Amino acid sequence: MNSTNIAARAESASKIYGSGENEVRALDNVSVSFERGKFSAIMGPSGSGKSTLMHCVAGLDALTSGKVFIGETDLSELSDKEITKLRREKVGFVFQSFNLIPTLNAYENITLPLSLGKKLGDEAWIKQVIDTISLNDRLNHRPSELSGGQQQRVAVARALATRPEIIFADEPTGNLDSKSGSDILKFMRRAVTDLKQTIVMVTHDAVSASYADRIVFLADGHVAGEMTQPTPDKVLDYLKHLGE
Repeated sequence: MNSTNIAARAESASKIYGSGENEVRALDNVSVSFERGKFSAIMGPSGSGKSTLMHCVAGLDALTSGKVFIGETDLSELSDKEITKLRREKVGFVFQSFNLIPTLNAYENITLPLSLGKKLGDEAWIKQVIDTISLNDRLNHRPSELSGGQQQRVAVARALATRPEIIFADEPTGNLDSKSGSDILKFMRRAVTDLKQTIVMVTHDAVSASYADRIVFLADGHVAGEMTQPTPDKVLDYLKHLGE
């Protein structure tokens, strides 16, 4: 795979908590890359290291050893201030909890990363993102006046607003009913297919993972395999064998 097609990658990444008898290897010498313009999912049993991998690749947590790159930028060579700037300008985040600012309306929440970076952003792009989430009639509403599904759509739009190089989503439908969750996944799929975004999502749900182009499976801090063109049945079958 041509390195210019890689949005983010980990090389020999290890993350160790504790020491001696209490040592836990959350990641053990993991090398994996995520392609630009693709929707990737990370799956694995509880404790397999999937959230740790995402947090380290996204620059939210530091590795014990190894390297992670966003594009060609080696995060281990950046200061805390530079990592903060990179996360604000090149990375989008969507979490299970929506993390919206309660005093701002939906539009202000969507454009918050731009105002924090003192940038106006691309108005045509922001309009396209807002059109895609179908919330034009709710833009003046505060989070408390929106349903959970609508709040998460605002959170995904906020992640897209800066036109980041990559978006990391950690169980983005975990707090939603199945209809709202499906709406979010379809929106994220459209963001990749139509808006050419790059998304890496951690999920434990086979149906959610089936929206991705490719799934990376982890077990015990190692890459245990991968799958392209997933279906819910294929994913469930694979996960069953992982747990054996």
